[in-house]
Amino acid sequence: MSAVRVQGLTRIYPASDGEQVRALAGVDADFAAGTFTAIMGPSGSGKSTLLQAAAGLDRPTEGSVWIGGTELSRLSETQLTKLRRGRIGFVFQAFNLIGALTVEENIVLPLRLAGTLPDRAWLRQVIERVGLGDRLRHRPSALSGGQQQRVAIARALASRPEVIFCDEPTGALDTGTAAEVLTLLRGVVNEHGQTVIMVTHDPVAASYADRVMVLADGRIVHDMPQPGADRIAEHLAALGRRPHAATPSAMGLSVATAGAPR
Repeated sequence: MSAVRVQGLTRIYPASDGEQVRALAGVDADFAAGTFTAIMGPSGSGKSTLLQAAAGLDRPTEGSVWIGGTELSRLSETQLTKLRRGRIGFVFQAFNLIGALTVEENIVLPLRLAGTLPDRAWLRQVIERVGLGDRLRHRPSALSGGQQQRVAIARALASRPEVIFCDEPTGALDTGTAAEVLTLLRGVVNEHGQTVIMVTHDPVAASYADRVMVLADGRIVHDMPQPGADRIAEHLAALGRRPHAATPSAMGLSVATAGAPR
């Protein structure tokens, strides 16, 4: 069963010189429920645009997006907001926590905005899973970067969403903390059957996924099941050698191959 499906996805933006920029060029992709997919590619390849369109944060110029059996273009802005609050979770590199709120208040904020009472049993599981039971009354400023990202993940999980979208969730973290966050994301897929779709530039982070999708020029150029960090780095390096393509270093790509769980 598909958790997310995109068909013929095209996104065109106007450029400052009067021309048009085609960020996505007719992308077709299917993300099965209960799987972890990493989306990679050089800057400007369309990976963040794909994530935003698939999450309902940006409407495509052409094409369709389904969350489960719901086609997003048929929804009003109010309906789309309700769908995002109830069926989708978001984790971003910048954490996006509210400094005036405690950890617990940040975690349950989306539920309160939706006018929904939290499932206390589930909330306890989530807080235990992210390891922040002794930090619930702290403010974000009293937490490390890794702890703040754990709060962001707990907030994304609090509503028991079908899909969790992550945009560079480990980009601001050190290697050890990044591994902890990725293990947590891997765990919500393995243990709770949720679906994770993550944009990343790092082959090691991508190796935690079941599948790695590589974009270039708004199109999918590789779609690999469980390739491992070495193979991911090889594909990205080959992509960087294409004419007019960016080099791997210009893409901001790490080719470190520290161990990641399969």
